[in-house]
Amino acid sequence: MQDNRKIFLDSNIVIYAYCNNSADKQQKTKELFIEDNIVISTQVLQEMANTLYRKFKADFHTIRLLLGECVHNVSTLYVNTCETIFYACNIAERYSYSFYDSLIIASALDTGCQILYSEDMQHNQLIEGKLKIVNPFL
Repeated sequence: MQDNRKIFLDSNIVIYAYCNNSADKQQKTKELFIEDNIVISTQVLQEMANTLYRKFKADFHTIRLLLGECVHNVSTLYVNTCETIFYACNIAERYSYSFYDSLIIASALDTGCQILYSEDMQHNQLIEGKLKIVNPFL
């Protein structure tokens, strides 16, 4: 399914690629990484590191390796800016998402993504007429 669409991966999706607690979800997520135009943000890396440490008890040497592999497997690593944070506040207010989910959405919009894969947000919702949220496990 490789095309010109830019695809943003939420933290919850990326974590499945590196954790074997759900083989079906892990396989589906690995298939997403084959796409040419994958985007994540520094927030995704932060949340991934925190989850790997707290939930999966990974050591920081392993976490650094997995984060490095993740960055290597995406096309773009977006660094959130002050403008992204302010945009996230507007999105949270308009769409009633949490601030951190809104920050993911703002990052996806800032990078011109058309698809945001997330397990935690409203499936098939269109944000700002530009970004479609998709749960890849449905």
